[in-house]
Amino acid sequence: MRIAELWRYPVKSLQGERLTGTEVGPEGLSGDRQWALFDLGTGYGLTARRVPQLLFASGRLRPDGAVEVVLPDGSVTSDDAVLSAWLGRPVELRAAADAPGERRYENPAGVGEEDEYDWDAFTGARGAFHDSSRTRVSLVSTGTLGTWDRRRFRANVLLDGEGEDALVGHQVRLGGVELDVVKQVDRCVMVTRPQPGGIGRDTAVLKTIHRQRDGFLAIGALVARAGRVAVGDELTAGG
Repeated sequence: MRIAELWRYPVKSLQGERLTGTEVGPEGLSGDRQWALFDLGTGYGLTARRVPQLLFASGRLRPDGAVEVVLPDGSVTSDDAVLSAWLGRPVELRAAADAPGERRYENPAGVGEEDEYDWDAFTGARGAFHDSSRTRVSLVSTGTLGTWDRRRFRANVLLDGEGEDALVGHQVRLGGVELDVVKQVDRCVMVTRPQPGGIGRDTAVLKTIHRQRDGFLAIGALVARAGRVAVGDELTAGG
């Protein structure tokens, strides 16, 4: 398998940036999930599980390393007051480096229609704003996705080929990077959410994943050796 696409998501749950190549460090792709929006009323970090409209904005890195948000109307901002007005609640855009404490998010319980969900709080990873400390890089193949739009699954690495599930428990090399593949990625309501570009709300996606794949799609890895990856790099499995 080779890298077909590379993606980073500077702001958690917003649309991301497609890359031709990037550095990969201990926390994943450079700039990935390094910012998140926090609800000042509840204290929770916001995700599109709870606030689907987040997927209609994009996060992007500026040349100076700061982040900015492109709102659905095309305006660009990093101002908390503007972001709060857009979301209809007081929010703060926080950098991972400035948020060293516990990060709490909400996750839906069970599988069903949107109004059937109860919501549970969970603690996310330290460092970059990943949900799990066991995933710093996510990978999925075109063979696994089939006809599903890869944008629903927000993987960092889209592989051309199939068979990534068999890599769990192994170390792989991808360009100049070595990854320890530690888990399959469990899926939630996030994959059903509508997105720009004609992706509609589709609860059948999650139901199919649970029925056919026990709720898992894509693999999660930790970075064993930092380096650089680029589109076209081949994935080779080790021990």
